[in-house]
Amino acid sequence: MIRIENLTKSFGDLKVLKGVNLEINRGEVISIVGPSGAGKTTLLQLIGTLDKPDSGSIYFNGEELGRMSSRKLASFRNKHIGFVFQFHQLLPEFTAIENIIIPALIAGRKREEAEKEAMELLDIMGLKERAQHKPAELSGGENQRVAVARALINKPDVILADEPSGSLDSKNKEELHRLFFDLRDKFGQTFVIVTHDEGLASYTDRTIRMIDGNIEPQC
Repeated sequence: MIRIENLTKSFGDLKVLKGVNLEINRGEVISIVGPSGAGKTTLLQLIGTLDKPDSGSIYFNGEELGRMSSRKLASFRNKHIGFVFQFHQLLPEFTAIENIIIPALIAGRKREEAEKEAMELLDIMGLKERAQHKPAELSGGENQRVAVARALINKPDVILADEPSGSLDSKNKEELHRLFFDLRDKFGQTFVIVTHDEGLASYTDRTIRMIDGNIEPQC
């Protein structure tokens, strides 16, 4: 589904990615691990079209993302990619359900339809009774599950998660990890997870190891 060819990225004189090649299959849950500074988050941002590479190509279902205009890229990102961050990035003034529906409203969907689907997602997350609570009224684990629901609202093809359990305690971390696999089985999405958590990495379908801007060859 995703093919990456000879991807490079520098920030000033610092070469962060040095010709990365990678293929990601539909329905996979893969983890990207490696030491800090290896280029993991940069690679995730490029896959998510949040930044552009210096050279190389990213293909999504055969279409090269680098050939898209900025407007088309924004639409592509909204429809096809969901993001989950280490710190949930929920808007504090909005309730759980309001946070979840934001990507759907941006996509031009009707509010009534978006709210109905958001409630279904909250039910799957075990948070149906928390729909009208704001982030400050929710636990860290609950906020992260709301963030996952927000990432799912537009039924994206791929979920990109950057250290999604990094701020959680061990109980909530385990529940979130299990949730990713349950969601893959239920909705068929692809998950690409950047993590330092070797426990999570050991459960994924495939582990990609990065070091010094390159992917280590797999045995």
